[in-house]
Amino acid sequence: MTKVEIAENIFKTRNCAQSVLAAFAEDYGLEKEKALQTAVGFGGGMGRLQETCGAVTGAIMVLGLSSGYKESDGREKINDVYSKVRSFVSDFSAKKGSVKCRELLGCDLTTPEGQKYFDEHKLRRECEGYIRLACELLEGYVN
Repeated sequence: MTKVEIAENIFKTRNCAQSVLAAFAEDYGLEKEKALQTAVGFGGGMGRLQETCGAVTGAIMVLGLSSGYKESDGREKINDVYSKVRSFVSDFSAKKGSVKCRELLGCDLTTPEGQKYFDEHKLRRECEGYIRLACELLEGYVN
């Protein structure tokens, strides 16, 4: 099963950030359950605030895991991760026009009306596309 397929399967019952992080987590020694716990608050653009898309924040966590960063590492390793994050965000934004959940979905999930709009317009399918893109891009960054 591909990372995209794994993430899509997880997304059936979890959020976007959880889906992306958990799809890759075990490759870097993070148990799936811990990945789900770690990423739970990042869904809906961080707690449904609709800031940075959860698929993107999940991917950023994967970039951190893939770096092999250790406490003893110097600033150079951190700068390398930051560079990859900037490139990833740029690539995602170039394909989707933004990394902001609110802009990507076009509704306000902090309101009952926005949540109703999300459901009625089946925007969860849009989120599936963001998850798919995040996983596809990540595979280029971590391989």
